[in-house]
Amino acid sequence: MERGSSGLQEAPAARGSVRQRLDRLAREVAKFGAVGGAGLLVNLLAFNLVRQVTDLQVVRASVIATVVAIIFNYIGFRYFTYRDRDKSRRTKEMTLFLLFSAAGLVIENGVLYTATYGFGWDSPLQSNIFKFLGIGIATLFRFWSYRTWVFRALPVREDPVAGGESFLKTRRGADKAARQRVG
Repeated sequence: MERGSSGLQEAPAARGSVRQRLDRLAREVAKFGAVGGAGLLVNLLAFNLVRQVTDLQVVRASVIATVVAIIFNYIGFRYFTYRDRDKSRRTKEMTLFLLFSAAGLVIENGVLYTATYGFGWDSPLQSNIFKFLGIGIATLFRFWSYRTWVFRALPVREDPVAGGESFLKTRRGADKAARQRVG
């Protein structure tokens, strides 16, 4: 293609679009990580508190802590990480959030259960290590499911002013290229 033709001018715009999507994803991951990190602390603190204060078995204490963290995380995700997402179907959103959170709870506590009852690793340190590992594995699942199914992105609306400016910029570039070929 010739320099200045519309094909070459679209490539930087396409790169800009990819860069914008990656920037948005990076911001989303950072916000998800901030809420998730705070939720991790809530989860581990509640887990150790329940274990110290009660005589509950390790996995039951972990389930209670996970439920407390799920409530904390919903508030953080809805009002911080995904505050710009579709809010029109809160009942459906909360139902899906609880469904995927329950699946994450099973993943998280399944790791702890396997370590505790499958391998006999049940000291406080070992329980915390496997609780942390379970949270990490469940977090990958939760990130995917929350962004894909729960906190759905609103449809992208093209800005008519930006679209017109883009058209004019492309048209001016094509006109300039035509003048250079002629002159």
